[in-house]
Amino acid sequence: MKPKKGVRILFGIAIAGPILFLIFSVVLVLDGLNDNINKADVGIVLGNAVHPNGQPSPRLKARLDKTVQLYHQGIFSNVIASGGIGVEGFDEALVMKQYLMTHGVPESHILADSSGRTTYLTAQYSAHMMKARHWKSALIISQYFHVPRTRLALKQFGILTVYSAHADFFESRDIYSTAREVIGYAVYLFRKPQTSVLLPPVFHLEPPSN
Repeated sequence: MKPKKGVRILFGIAIAGPILFLIFSVVLVLDGLNDNINKADVGIVLGNAVHPNGQPSPRLKARLDKTVQLYHQGIFSNVIASGGIGVEGFDEALVMKQYLMTHGVPESHILADSSGRTTYLTAQYSAHMMKARHWKSALIISQYFHVPRTRLALKQFGILTVYSAHADFFESRDIYSTAREVIGYAVYLFRKPQTSVLLPPVFHLEPPSN
């Protein structure tokens, strides 16, 4: 006796769903690992956790080290360090700024955005800063699985030339993070960007030298 049509459809969905999710995960990972490094007006490094002692977590340190490397290679001459206030109470953006300065990036070349609590907000405020300075291109630095969604968010806010480089740090937690990014990317595809920006009081701006 053949199963009913509705049962066959549900069975097909149950089989196809995980396969499609796996395919999208592989595509996302390969995209993020495939660096596209070109000269840009600004480098945008995205925040991550800060340890209780005030030092960047390994993930964040890897992002910052990649940023320092590219800055000294002359890929970009200005940096936006974007992060929020973490659970430990530290302002990620200011910790990032201090790390960059310690490693040879002049303070006048760094914009610290303390409002980048999410990828969406980082893209929103970074796009605002770029347009105010007539910057047309950006190079984003984050974990490989995070690169596609960050690029998508920036383009939705009108930054059409977006290059990328992934941080040289890998851990088992990346499996969970990649799965979450697949869902996050799908959500961002249908998210309408809010173009108006109200700068909050924790938004730190130091004009970079040209």
